[in-house]
Amino acid sequence: MTHRLSRREPSASVPLLAAEGVHAGYPGGPDVLDCVSVELRRGTRVALLGANGSGKTTLLRCLSGAHRPRTGDVLVDGVALTHRSGPLRAHRQRVQLVLQDPDDQLFSADVRQDVSFGPVNLGLPDDEVRERVASALSALGLAHVADRAVHQLSYGQRKRVAVAGAVAMQPEVLLLDEPTAGLDPRGVAAMLAALERLERSGTTVVMATHDVDLAWSWADEVAVVLDRVVHQDVLVKVLTDEALLEAAGLAVPWPVALLRRLGREVDVAFPPRTATDVAALLG
Repeated sequence: MTHRLSRREPSASVPLLAAEGVHAGYPGGPDVLDCVSVELRRGTRVALLGANGSGKTTLLRCLSGAHRPRTGDVLVDGVALTHRSGPLRAHRQRVQLVLQDPDDQLFSADVRQDVSFGPVNLGLPDDEVRERVASALSALGLAHVADRAVHQLSYGQRKRVAVAGAVAMQPEVLLLDEPTAGLDPRGVAAMLAALERLERSGTTVVMATHDVDLAWSWADEVAVVLDRVVHQDVLVKVLTDEALLEAAGLAVPWPVALLRRLGREVDVAFPPRTATDVAALLG
Protein backbone atom coordinates (compact mmCIF):
# COMPACT_ATOMS: atom_id res chain seq x y z
CA MET A 1 0.00 0.00 0.00
CA THR A 2 1.36 3.40 -0.90
CA HIS A 3 0.65 6.86 0.33
CA ARG A 4 2.58 8.69 -2.39
CA LEU A 5 0.05 9.55 -2.86
CA SER A 6 -12.33 22.96 -9.18
CA ARG A 7 -10.97 23.63 -12.19
CA ARG A 8 -8.75 26.11 -10.45
CA GLU A 9 -5.06 25.71 -11.26
CA PRO A 10 -3.94 22.86 -8.98
CA SER A 11 -0.47 22.58 -7.52
CA ALA A 12 1.85 20.40 -9.60
CA SER A 13 2.33 18.25 -6.49
CA VAL A 14 -1.40 17.51 -6.17
CA PRO A 15 -2.59 14.39 -8.03
CA LEU A 16 -5.31 14.83 -10.63
CA LEU A 17 -7.26 11.94 -9.09
CA ALA A 18 -6.56 9.95 -5.93
CA ALA A 19 -7.99 7.55 -3.39
CA GLU A 20 -7.01 8.17 0.21
CA GLY A 21 -7.58 5.56 2.91
CA VAL A 22 -10.44 3.96 0.99
CA HIS A 23 -12.31 1.01 2.49
CA ALA A 24 -14.89 -0.41 0.09
CA GLY A 25 -17.06 -3.49 -0.17
CA TYR A 26 -20.57 -4.67 -0.92
CA PRO A 27 -23.62 -5.27 1.28
CA GLY A 28 -23.32 -8.35 3.44
CA GLY A 29 -19.65 -8.90 2.72
CA PRO A 30 -16.22 -7.88 4.02
CA ASP A 31 -14.20 -5.01 2.63
CA VAL A 32 -12.77 -5.67 -0.82
CA LEU A 33 -10.37 -2.74 -0.39
CA ASP A 34 -8.76 -2.02 2.99
CA CYS A 35 -7.34 1.49 3.56
CA VAL A 36 -6.26 1.81 -0.07
CA SER A 37 -4.41 4.87 -1.32
CA VAL A 38 -3.48 5.47 -4.95
CA GLU A 39 -2.50 8.54 -6.97
CA LEU A 40 -3.11 9.30 -10.64
CA ARG A 41 -1.13 12.20 -12.05
CA ARG A 42 -1.97 14.16 -15.16
CA GLY A 43 -0.40 12.56 -18.23
CA THR A 44 0.93 9.51 -16.35
CA ARG A 45 -0.06 6.09 -17.68
CA VAL A 46 -1.03 3.78 -14.82
CA ALA A 47 -1.60 0.04 -15.24
CA LEU A 48 -3.74 -1.56 -12.54
CA LEU A 49 -2.90 -5.25 -12.01
CA GLY A 50 -4.22 -8.00 -9.78
CA ALA A 51 -5.86 -11.40 -9.72
CA ASN A 52 -9.55 -11.91 -10.54
CA GLY A 53 -11.59 -10.72 -7.59
CA SER A 54 -8.72 -8.72 -6.11
CA GLY A 55 -10.67 -5.45 -6.19
CA LYS A 56 -9.41 -3.77 -9.38
CA THR A 57 -12.89 -3.05 -10.71
CA THR A 58 -14.11 -1.91 -7.30
CA LEU A 59 -11.23 0.56 -7.13
CA LEU A 60 -12.03 1.89 -10.61
CA ARG A 61 -15.68 2.23 -9.63
CA CYS A 62 -14.73 4.16 -6.50
CA LEU A 63 -12.49 6.50 -8.50
CA SER A 64 -15.26 7.08 -11.05
CA GLY A 65 -17.84 7.88 -8.38
CA ALA A 66 -19.96 4.85 -9.28
CA HIS A 67 -19.25 3.10 -5.96
CA ARG A 68 -19.23 4.91 -2.63
CA PRO A 69 -16.43 3.87 -0.25
CA ARG A 70 -17.42 2.85 3.23
CA THR A 71 -14.72 5.17 4.56
CA GLY A 72 -11.94 7.23 3.01
CA ASP A 73 -12.02 9.77 0.21
CA VAL A 74 -11.75 10.08 -3.54
CA LEU A 75 -9.95 13.34 -4.32
CA VAL A 76 -9.96 15.39 -7.51
CA ASP A 77 -7.23 18.03 -7.59
CA GLY A 78 -7.00 17.51 -3.82
CA VAL A 79 -10.72 18.13 -3.20
CA ALA A 80 -12.81 15.30 -1.72
CA LEU A 81 -15.71 14.02 -3.81
CA THR A 82 -19.08 14.20 -2.08
CA HIS A 83 -21.72 11.70 -3.14
CA ARG A 84 -24.51 14.14 -3.90
CA SER A 85 -26.16 14.43 -7.29
CA GLY A 86 -24.56 17.72 -8.33
CA PRO A 87 -20.95 16.90 -7.41
CA LEU A 88 -21.31 13.37 -8.82
CA ARG A 89 -22.61 14.72 -12.12
CA ALA A 90 -19.67 17.10 -12.39
CA HIS A 91 -17.23 14.32 -11.38
CA ARG A 92 -18.52 11.97 -14.05
CA GLN A 93 -17.88 14.58 -16.71
CA ARG A 94 -14.23 14.74 -15.61
CA VAL A 95 -13.75 11.02 -14.91
CA GLN A 96 -15.23 8.33 -17.16
CA LEU A 97 -15.20 4.56 -16.56
CA VAL A 98 -15.47 2.02 -19.39
CA LEU A 99 -16.37 -1.51 -18.31
CA GLN A 100 -14.73 -4.68 -19.59
CA ASP A 101 -17.76 -5.99 -21.50
CA PRO A 102 -18.88 -3.41 -24.09
CA ASP A 103 -22.34 -4.95 -24.23
CA ASP A 104 -22.89 -3.76 -20.65
CA GLN A 105 -22.71 -0.17 -21.96
CA LEU A 106 -23.97 -0.22 -25.55
CA PHE A 107 -27.73 -0.05 -25.94
CA SER A 108 -28.61 2.27 -28.84
CA ALA A 109 -29.53 1.18 -32.34
CA ASP A 110 -26.50 2.56 -34.12
CA VAL A 111 -22.99 3.76 -33.30
CA ARG A 112 -23.58 7.49 -33.69
CA GLN A 113 -26.66 7.40 -31.45
CA ASP A 114 -24.84 5.43 -28.78
CA VAL A 115 -21.83 7.75 -28.68
CA SER A 116 -24.10 10.81 -28.55
CA PHE A 117 -26.02 9.58 -25.49
CA GLY A 118 -23.79 11.24 -22.87
CA PRO A 119 -23.44 14.65 -24.56
CA VAL A 120 -27.19 14.76 -25.27
CA ASN A 121 -27.89 14.13 -21.60
CA LEU A 122 -25.61 17.01 -20.69
CA GLY A 123 -28.09 19.22 -22.53
CA LEU A 124 -25.51 20.42 -25.03
CA PRO A 125 -26.56 22.18 -28.24
CA ASP A 126 -27.00 19.91 -31.26
CA ASP A 127 -23.97 21.34 -33.05
CA GLU A 128 -21.71 20.63 -30.09
CA VAL A 129 -23.09 17.12 -29.72
CA ARG A 130 -22.36 16.40 -33.38
CA GLU A 131 -18.86 17.84 -33.03
CA ARG A 132 -18.09 15.76 -29.94
CA VAL A 133 -19.40 12.57 -31.53
CA ALA A 134 -17.41 13.12 -34.73
CA SER A 135 -14.27 13.85 -32.73
CA ALA A 136 -14.68 10.77 -30.51
CA LEU A 137 -15.35 8.47 -33.47
CA SER A 138 -12.33 9.84 -35.29
CA ALA A 139 -10.09 9.40 -32.24
CA LEU A 140 -11.15 5.75 -31.92
CA GLY A 141 -10.86 5.05 -35.66
CA LEU A 142 -14.60 4.46 -36.02
CA ALA A 143 -15.80 7.20 -38.36
CA HIS A 144 -16.42 4.63 -41.11
CA VAL A 145 -18.94 2.71 -38.96
CA ALA A 146 -20.77 5.73 -37.50
CA ASP A 147 -24.13 4.77 -39.03
CA ARG A 148 -23.79 1.02 -38.66
CA ALA A 149 -25.98 -0.96 -36.26
CA VAL A 150 -24.08 -1.78 -33.07
CA HIS A 151 -24.94 -5.48 -33.30
CA GLN A 152 -23.21 -5.65 -36.71
CA LEU A 153 -19.83 -4.67 -35.27
CA SER A 154 -17.01 -6.96 -34.25
CA TYR A 155 -16.23 -7.38 -30.56
CA GLY A 156 -13.17 -5.15 -30.90
CA GLN A 157 -15.17 -2.45 -32.65
CA ARG A 158 -17.82 -2.59 -29.92
CA LYS A 159 -15.11 -2.14 -27.28
CA ARG A 160 -13.88 0.95 -29.10
CA VAL A 161 -17.45 2.29 -29.43
CA ALA A 162 -17.82 1.98 -25.65
CA VAL A 163 -14.62 3.98 -25.22
CA ALA A 164 -15.83 6.54 -27.78
CA GLY A 165 -18.98 7.07 -25.74
CA ALA A 166 -16.83 7.95 -22.74
CA VAL A 167 -14.50 10.11 -24.83
CA ALA A 168 -17.46 12.14 -26.15
CA MET A 169 -17.90 13.39 -22.59
CA GLN A 170 -14.40 14.95 -22.92
CA PRO A 171 -13.13 13.58 -19.60
CA GLU A 172 -9.80 14.45 -18.08
CA VAL A 173 -9.38 10.88 -16.85
CA LEU A 174 -10.38 7.70 -18.67
CA LEU A 175 -10.57 4.57 -16.50
CA LEU A 176 -10.53 1.40 -18.61
CA ASP A 177 -11.34 -2.04 -17.21
CA GLU A 178 -9.54 -4.67 -19.31
CA PRO A 179 -9.76 -2.70 -22.59
CA THR A 180 -7.75 -5.30 -24.56
CA ALA A 181 -9.33 -8.45 -23.09
CA GLY A 182 -10.77 -10.71 -25.79
CA LEU A 183 -9.11 -8.82 -28.64
CA ASP A 184 -6.86 -10.36 -31.28
CA PRO A 185 -3.44 -8.74 -31.90
CA ARG A 186 -4.85 -6.40 -34.55
CA GLY A 187 -7.61 -5.35 -32.17
CA VAL A 188 -5.11 -4.70 -29.38
CA ALA A 189 -2.99 -2.58 -31.71
CA ALA A 190 -6.06 -0.58 -32.78
CA MET A 191 -7.09 0.02 -29.17
CA LEU A 192 -3.61 1.14 -28.11
CA ALA A 193 -3.30 3.44 -31.13
CA ALA A 194 -6.64 5.01 -30.21
CA LEU A 195 -5.54 5.51 -26.61
CA GLU A 196 -2.35 7.19 -27.77
CA ARG A 197 -4.38 9.64 -29.85
CA LEU A 198 -6.51 10.43 -26.79
CA GLU A 199 -3.44 11.02 -24.65
CA ARG A 200 -2.09 13.50 -27.19
CA SER A 201 -5.32 15.45 -26.76
CA GLY A 202 -4.76 15.64 -22.98
CA THR A 203 -6.68 12.66 -21.60
CA THR A 204 -5.03 10.73 -18.77
CA VAL A 205 -5.54 6.98 -19.20
CA VAL A 206 -5.64 4.32 -16.49
CA MET A 207 -5.86 0.69 -17.58
CA ALA A 208 -6.78 -2.36 -15.51
CA THR A 209 -5.31 -5.45 -17.16
CA HIS A 210 -4.14 -9.01 -16.51
CA ASP A 211 -1.52 -8.68 -19.24
CA VAL A 212 1.78 -8.00 -17.48
CA ASP A 213 3.65 -7.78 -20.79
CA LEU A 214 1.22 -5.14 -22.01
CA ALA A 215 1.66 -3.19 -18.78
CA TRP A 216 5.45 -3.40 -19.20
CA SER A 217 5.36 -1.99 -22.73
CA TRP A 218 2.70 0.67 -22.05
CA ALA A 219 2.69 2.02 -18.49
CA ASP A 220 4.69 4.64 -16.60
CA GLU A 221 3.52 3.43 -13.20
CA VAL A 222 1.96 0.20 -11.95
CA ALA A 223 -0.49 -0.37 -9.11
CA VAL A 224 -0.93 -3.97 -7.94
CA VAL A 225 -4.00 -4.86 -5.87
CA LEU A 226 -3.06 -7.60 -3.40
CA ASP A 227 -4.68 -8.68 -0.15
CA ARG A 228 -7.07 -5.70 -0.30
CA VAL A 229 -4.34 -3.07 -0.51
CA VAL A 230 -2.52 -1.37 -3.40
CA HIS A 231 1.21 -1.36 -4.10
CA GLN A 232 1.96 1.54 -6.47
CA ASP A 233 5.28 2.72 -7.81
CA VAL A 234 7.19 3.33 -11.03
CA LEU A 235 7.01 0.60 -13.66
CA VAL A 236 10.42 -1.03 -13.20
CA LYS A 237 10.28 -1.16 -9.41
CA VAL A 238 6.93 -2.97 -9.35
CA LEU A 239 7.30 -5.26 -12.37
CA THR A 240 10.72 -6.58 -11.36
CA ASP A 241 9.53 -7.48 -7.85
CA GLU A 242 9.09 -11.24 -8.25
CA ALA A 243 7.82 -11.79 -4.71
CA LEU A 244 5.08 -9.19 -5.06
CA LEU A 245 4.02 -10.42 -8.49
CA GLU A 246 4.00 -14.08 -7.45
CA ALA A 247 1.85 -13.26 -4.42
CA ALA A 248 -0.58 -11.51 -6.78
CA GLY A 249 -0.67 -14.49 -9.15
CA LEU A 250 1.33 -12.66 -11.80
CA ALA A 251 4.65 -13.30 -13.56
CA VAL A 252 7.44 -10.88 -14.35
CA PRO A 253 7.31 -9.47 -17.91
CA TRP A 254 9.12 -11.52 -20.53
CA PRO A 255 12.02 -9.05 -21.03
CA VAL A 256 12.76 -9.19 -17.30
CA ALA A 257 12.54 -13.00 -17.24
CA LEU A 258 14.79 -13.33 -20.30
CA LEU A 259 17.47 -10.98 -19.02
CA ARG A 260 17.52 -12.70 -15.64
CA ARG A 261 17.92 -16.08 -17.34
CA LEU A 262 20.99 -14.59 -19.01
CA GLY A 263 22.33 -13.34 -15.69
CA ARG A 264 21.52 -9.69 -16.36
CA GLU A 265 19.34 -7.17 -14.58
CA VAL A 266 17.09 -4.53 -16.08
CA ASP A 267 18.53 -1.03 -16.43
CA VAL A 268 16.18 1.02 -14.26
CA ALA A 269 16.84 4.21 -16.23
CA PHE A 270 16.43 2.60 -19.67
CA PRO A 271 14.33 -0.57 -19.36
CA PRO A 272 13.89 -2.58 -22.57
CA ARG A 273 10.19 -2.22 -23.36
CA THR A 274 9.93 -4.06 -26.69
CA ALA A 275 11.47 -6.97 -28.59
CA THR A 276 13.48 -4.41 -30.57
CA ASP A 277 14.85 -2.94 -27.32
CA VAL A 278 15.86 -6.39 -26.07
CA ALA A 279 17.49 -7.30 -29.40
CA ALA A 280 19.49 -4.07 -29.34
CA LEU A 281 20.57 -4.75 -25.77
CA LEU A 282 21.75 -8.28 -26.56
CA GLY A 283 23.16 -7.53 -30.00
